[in-house]
Amino acid sequence: MIVVSVMPGEKDKVRALDAGADDYVVKPFGTEELVARIRAVLRRQGDVSDGEPVIRAGDLEIDLATRRVSVDGKVVRLTPTEYELLRYLGLHAGKPVSHTTLLRQVWGEYAVGDKYNTRYVVAQIRKKLGDDPANPRYIVNEPGVGYRLLAP
Repeated sequence: MIVVSVMPGEKDKVRALDAGADDYVVKPFGTEELVARIRAVLRRQGDVSDGEPVIRAGDLEIDLATRRVSVDGKVVRLTPTEYELLRYLGLHAGKPVSHTTLLRQVWGEYAVGDKYNTRYVVAQIRKKLGDDPANPRYIVNEPGVGYRLLAP
């Protein structure tokens, strides 16, 4: 997500980036600059196949165009909430993602709750992916923070 705003203040930029934005552009801006920023965000999002990102972590694939998740070529059926959480982790593969960020990104900006919501959904995803929490191949705990999808 790229935020386009007329607010040039540092606090506004920090607030947007902390809320999950990938970039922040202040008006006025040139079209070429915006297109370059979009390309940069897409490069950070994962591999591109036919113009749509496919995120890979080992034998796990998340196809964002078809919303298809597979492990070793076998389709894994996820609920919409499970998919959104895994998708968000995939878009930030290799980086720790906090419980708070996951709550906002998956359940909405004004989601209230605690880390038990994300813990439950992560446990369900792990079970469906065949991921052992004691020796994870895909999703690892980040103590005191949240979770990380292991980068390939």
